[in-house]
Amino acid sequence: MDMRGDGIFPDEVVIQILARLPVKSLFRFKTVCKLWNRLSLDKYFVQLYNEVSRKNPMILVEVSDSYGSKSSLICVDNLRGVSEFSLSFLNDRVKVRASCNGLLCCSSIPDKGVFYVCNPVTREYRLLPKSRERPVTRFYPDGEATLVGLACDSSYQKFNVVLAGYHRTFGHRPDGSFICLVFDSELNKWRKFVSLQDDHFTHMNKNQVVFVNNALHWLTVSSTYILVLDLSCDVWRKMQLPYDLIYGNGYRIYLLDFDGCLSVIKISEAWMNIWVLKDYWKDEWCMVDKVSLRCIRGMVPGIFPISQTGEYVFLATHKQILVYHCKSQVWKEMYSVKYSSTLPLWFSAHAYRSTMFSCN
Repeated sequence: MDMRGDGIFPDEVVIQILARLPVKSLFRFKTVCKLWNRLSLDKYFVQLYNEVSRKNPMILVEVSDSYGSKSSLICVDNLRGVSEFSLSFLNDRVKVRASCNGLLCCSSIPDKGVFYVCNPVTREYRLLPKSRERPVTRFYPDGEATLVGLACDSSYQKFNVVLAGYHRTFGHRPDGSFICLVFDSELNKWRKFVSLQDDHFTHMNKNQVVFVNNALHWLTVSSTYILVLDLSCDVWRKMQLPYDLIYGNGYRIYLLDFDGCLSVIKISEAWMNIWVLKDYWKDEWCMVDKVSLRCIRGMVPGIFPISQTGEYVFLATHKQILVYHCKSQVWKEMYSVKYSSTLPLWFSAHAYRSTMFSCN
């Protein structure tokens, strides 16, 4: 970046400060001077901003009223508190299906098969072309893809959308064929490949898809292995979890990102153990933290981890969003629903972070 100026602070210091502002504020400050007006187009600044934002994960959660007639998107930020997000710029009723590096993949509610990828803070969006999949086949069992994944490569400013599920021809039983459609943002088209799978997933398994090492990862319902889609070669494979991690009874396991690494959180009646895959290619897992759940004992059966860094963990219950600060070992309530909602908060919660990633 060409930085010239005679201000009070060196330009690099100013840039470091601006890289820590919300995206909305950056766009508001474009009129200050020519340099600030060009920031969103400068590769150095965009990369710096996205790197800084990685250290401040958030949660996006859909909150609906007691009648289910109206819903809103709430962003819970550990640094800036709670704010409301709007996807009205899409001019469609949508639900968030996946989140990755500041982009959201949304599906249309009234028009099945229509998908958008958008950046909710810059309000940029891209309507994906419909795939050429024949109408005589469909995803089994409910007409929608079993797995929806979003893979955003911030280094090359490109993304992939993955729709995968069991197909069956109308009037026939499913034959075990696992169809995978992959959208490539650079080519602006879908590609398709077929494999045989026999995996099942809970709702949380489907929501918590992690993009690491150019691959998408889903935890299966058995909680003994992770299903991996390598996007460099369109190959599915299984990653076995270590025995020490899955040993015992009466626990739940969740798959999350941990500062760019694959992580598994194991919750039992009294403890929350955080495991991280330190060496991806050698399958070397290690436990980085063991958190006592004694002070939130009554919430444990209905608590779900959503997002984390090495500093804190976001968790959702039926009506609350909590954050656990790892260094101080302090729990804090960040958000609470004051009325009866139709669905628990964890049902529609997604890890999120604010970036300047462009989807166009």
